[in-house]
Amino acid sequence: MPYVSNMLANISQDQSSLTNVSLIRLRRGGKRFEIACYKNKVREWREGVEKDLDEVIQIESVFLNVSKGQVASNDDLQKAFGTTDVNKVLLEILKKGELQVGEKERSHEFSNLWIEIATIVAQKCVEPKSQKPYTVGMIEKAMKDAHFSVKPHKAAKIQALEVIKLLQSKSIIPLERAHMRISATMSAKEGKRLKDKVVSLFAKVEEEDWSDVWEIVGTIEPGSLRQINTLFENEVKGEGGVETLAFSAVDQDDENEGDDW
Repeated sequence: MPYVSNMLANISQDQSSLTNVSLIRLRRGGKRFEIACYKNKVREWREGVEKDLDEVIQIESVFLNVSKGQVASNDDLQKAFGTTDVNKVLLEILKKGELQVGEKERSHEFSNLWIEIATIVAQKCVEPKSQKPYTVGMIEKAMKDAHFSVKPHKAAKIQALEVIKLLQSKSIIPLERAHMRISATMSAKEGKRLKDKVVSLFAKVEEEDWSDVWEIVGTIEPGSLRQINTLFENEVKGEGGVETLAFSAVDQDDENEGDDW
């Protein structure tokens, strides 16, 4: 297997410099199994960002020891995983195995994740009275005061939601989610029929326009976007739609965010 041998030589070099390769290990049936993956792709795959396994797994083989080039036998796989299907075993190790990183790399990733979480919170939240955003540094200080612990294998976006709830529950700083500014349109006939339902989902209505179509512009809580989209899908007849104009009044460039935000 010259191709595998060449790849293993590259892996040995890459491991020493902590650049392009990550190992994932899983103990099963008294043995340690390893797979070689592309660095930075493992977390993306586990978060659902990366879908293509070819972009994640470097060598489509299961090893007992990658650095020594010791490939697991079919007997090893059968005893430990109940199958000799390498692809199935690769997936199981990728899902359940422990990503191997050095202390320096772990510290660097922790720091980056911490800043990423604080940045998301700063972008998505405001001080309630002034409706102005906090700086990333202020959010980081609040996270420290609240004793927030970063979870290295959890998506930054999910942890940012946890930070918001934690800061609010402990009243570390006054904080609320920034509103989304949207425009919703439908025929005037449909507007008269559904106006009360639509308006009830707005935090603030800025303007309405009645002509051949009804257009309403205003701000909503981020979580209301899904309800409005569902209403349009299920109840609005004919042409109509919802357009995100800005994520918040203080963050005009942050458009087209997901429903959960």
